[in-house]
Amino acid sequence: MGAMNVTRLNSCLMHWAARGKSDGPAILFANSLGTDFRLWDGVIAHLSPRYRAVTYDMRGHGLSEAPPGPYSIDCLANDVLALADVQGLKRFALVGMSVGGLIAQAVAIRAPERLSALIICDTAARIWTPDLWSARIAAVEASGLEKLAGGIVKLWVTEKLRTMRPDELLGWQNMLTRQPLGGYLAMCGLLRDTDLTSVVLGIKTPTLALAGDEDASTPPALVKASAERITGARFELIPGAGHLPCIEQPAVLARLIDRHISEANRG
Repeated sequence: MGAMNVTRLNSCLMHWAARGKSDGPAILFANSLGTDFRLWDGVIAHLSPRYRAVTYDMRGHGLSEAPPGPYSIDCLANDVLALADVQGLKRFALVGMSVGGLIAQAVAIRAPERLSALIICDTAARIWTPDLWSARIAAVEASGLEKLAGGIVKLWVTEKLRTMRPDELLGWQNMLTRQPLGGYLAMCGLLRDTDLTSVVLGIKTPTLALAGDEDASTPPALVKASAERITGARFELIPGAGHLPCIEQPAVLARLIDRHISEANRG
């Protein structure tokens, strides 16, 4: 049995994995609230023959440490850059889902020279409102994740998946409920306090913004409107997907990622 891939970055022990073609173009993936890096397994299965794929559990999630909050967007962006440094990635494509997409935008603002391409999925420069996140925090503190998890996970996927793949849905729900409670709440606080609306105008990295056409959490209209603030960004819908297209349409998402990276590199 091999050693676990853990590295201390910015005083936080981070769990990561590197898969695929070791000398291929690098893609770093940032996951969504309440998940760990297994979220990307289906996508990476399609990309690994050509790319080096690096995934990690955000602080407060998965097998990474959950230091006390509050968390800041600058801290989470620094985690990405520190992981890239440890992996020897001078330039890489960055893919972020939901809060991972918010973090990815922050990285593009802070260190544009490091990114070859940016793919942001089901996200925006501002996700929800402070009042909604305060309500989510209060509800989790009062009842725990277990009682709320069913309703939260329903926002992640389409009715088709909920009906046709109920056991898989339960697996994703188990992933959510087994996240460190303190880490989940700290990340909710980050989402409550982060608004990049005024600064994403400065992103110069070739950007692709994607949204599941049935996303009930960050609706396509929100994702599109936010992406329009990024110069030259392209927006596309993913049919038959909710908030997490990597679960329901991994092959489609992988194809869009591959195409965008290839076009950005040609440019």
